[in-house]
Amino acid sequence: MSAHPVEPPTDGLIPRPERTPEALRLALARVAPHRLGEMDHQKDEAFALAAEHNNLGPIRQWLTIWAGEVEIERRPDLAARRRNAEHAVHTLDKDDPAWRAATQELLAVVNEARENTA
Repeated sequence: MSAHPVEPPTDGLIPRPERTPEALRLALARVAPHRLGEMDHQKDEAFALAAEHNNLGPIRQWLTIWAGEVEIERRPDLAARRRNAEHAVHTLDKDDPAWRAATQELLAVVNEARENTA
């Protein structure tokens, strides 16, 4: 352990966690504790599928999904973009061109978050 204290990030964000189940869970507990149950449920499902099929793919996918979710939750800019897009998707008519734009924005947010955590 270092004798020097770790400086908090100057941008106000929590540090990006490592891509491990424990680190992601600890980070989520700081930025979106209301989502811990969802994370744990999906983790249990991923580990069960991995064991059933003797394949680490479901665990890798769970790590990718939740690293992205933590990235979105830890960054107010991404979280706001997602909230706005989700609101539009849930309130606009599917024939409205703004609905399609909102779905594209949701995808862009998820892709940006996942690219930042890869």
